[in-house]
Amino acid sequence: MTRKFNPFEHNYFLGYVSQVFPQFIKVHFPSSVLLNGFTHFGEEYNGGLVGNFVVIEGDQFGFLGRITELSLPESERLSLNEKAFQTNDFHPTGKIEILLSFDLFEPLKVRKGLTAHPNIGAKVYVSSSILVQEYMSRFGIKTEAEKVSTYNLGTLVANPQIEVSVNLQSVFGRHCAIVGTTGSGKSYTVSKLIESLSSLGGIGLLIDATGEYNDLQYDTENINIGDGTNVFHYSQLTVDDLFFLFRPSVRTQAPKLLEAIRSLKMVELNNGNAFNESGQTVNVVDGIVKKTNSPKRPFDAFYYRNINRIEDNTASFDIKKLIPQIIEECVYDNGVNWGGKSDSDASFCVSLISRINNVINTPEYNKIFGFHKSKDTNDLTDAINSFIEGSEKQTLRLNFENVKFEYQVREILANSIGRFLLNKARNKDFVSNPLVVFIDEAHQFLNKSVNDEYFDTKSLDAFDSIAKESRKQGLFLSISTQMPRDIPHGTLSQMGTFIVHRLINYNDKEAIVNACNSANRNTLDFLPILGEGEAILTGVDFPMPIIMKFHEPSCKPDSKTPNIFTRTKTDKKK
Repeated sequence: MTRKFNPFEHNYFLGYVSQVFPQFIKVHFPSSVLLNGFTHFGEEYNGGLVGNFVVIEGDQFGFLGRITELSLPESERLSLNEKAFQTNDFHPTGKIEILLSFDLFEPLKVRKGLTAHPNIGAKVYVSSSILVQEYMSRFGIKTEAEKVSTYNLGTLVANPQIEVSVNLQSVFGRHCAIVGTTGSGKSYTVSKLIESLSSLGGIGLLIDATGEYNDLQYDTENINIGDGTNVFHYSQLTVDDLFFLFRPSVRTQAPKLLEAIRSLKMVELNNGNAFNESGQTVNVVDGIVKKTNSPKRPFDAFYYRNINRIEDNTASFDIKKLIPQIIEECVYDNGVNWGGKSDSDASFCVSLISRINNVINTPEYNKIFGFHKSKDTNDLTDAINSFIEGSEKQTLRLNFENVKFEYQVREILANSIGRFLLNKARNKDFVSNPLVVFIDEAHQFLNKSVNDEYFDTKSLDAFDSIAKESRKQGLFLSISTQMPRDIPHGTLSQMGTFIVHRLINYNDKEAIVNACNSANRNTLDFLPILGEGEAILTGVDFPMPIIMKFHEPSCKPDSKTPNIFTRTKTDKKK
């Protein structure tokens, strides 16, 4: 064992273990002088301060811990005064959170879980910064090849001289959540993570909810959404997405809408021709299936021959024909043929027709889904495919700044993009070319529901499915939110890594406590007092939580708060 990795040097001695608990120990310090800072071999040690790291010598294993509490015995508190501090020797006690255990003869070999505990009387020492730094750089590394993915993200809060270099495979490989209140530094952290991913050759897709990453320059390709230049063409939507948009009532409108979609998809498959079978014909006029007083056999025969393509849940039809086709669906069903028009069904569908007409002719929707455009080279899915399959850029930024909030366009669009990526993951498209999807302001998109007076509530759950099933397929999530309580518990529980900035709200803190088992409550007690840019990094591949301050990214997001007292002269005249 070399000197610099020997954690049990006498010069670092602090005290003795006096009590042992499952998650922490209590320590007796023989002298308060031992808690003072000192310098040894050119390295500064802060001594025994709250937040500092210590090592405990056991019989079979060593232990790394963090001081969380210091106090004086009751008998010595009575003599506290300025003179006593200068002349007397006090005997403090401390509480130390046990973070991890390691092999006594190979101190850099960390053991997962606490299979043993220190004994009463075990010695406690100040930890070398080099030892802590080595531990953090090795977290999550299972093979030699993974060592190349280590990146310097920041420094420890308690020991700023200790650099935090971590394995990015551990940060992203099990999904990641960046949470914290407004102004705590989330945006800078997201930018730093994108910078680190790009620097090491990984590719990422950023859903920028507010446009604050306009100046992102990490080899980034920018696509603005909402101005009509790039559209997520409606033909890439699913039938479920159309139901979200049109919100049909369950009893009458939903069946008629589904039948109209089937009819129009059959028209597309049959190239707009009439349906013929055994001398019987169902006419198609201007792309509309004319069911009034028509035989059902030709229609049904074509349907069952092509059922897999018709029921593939895609929206591959001419949506401009949807309203007249719904009207054609409002006919009586006489068994072997369709009868005349059903006025009652038609009246029930009036509100549905009104909603469809409103949606496909509303500018906000047209600029997003291109209802009146043909699928062309500006389709968003084509741009995503081109980026994934061979772009020279490392990051694709989808700017949602100009996407309106009305009609829940943002939520439906983001969910559609998520579903598109999910389908690609299920087709193994990311196994050899992994992708990290960053979602800024994730509470705007995850677990959102489409609500209507008559339409049954449904969740937009594409990203929830990605979190649950896509990790092994090479598709990873990195979500950022100021309100973790609004993220579905199922999604949050799938996050293997948490970067937790300052949190004050009780429900937000509880959401993290419930989802993040590795960070116990002792560490999370630091959340309300974390400064800007400071965060707790914890996760499945991190044997201990790391309280760190992130380095500022080279490209800073535009997240500044406007000055309340700054107005232009023009504004004053108004």
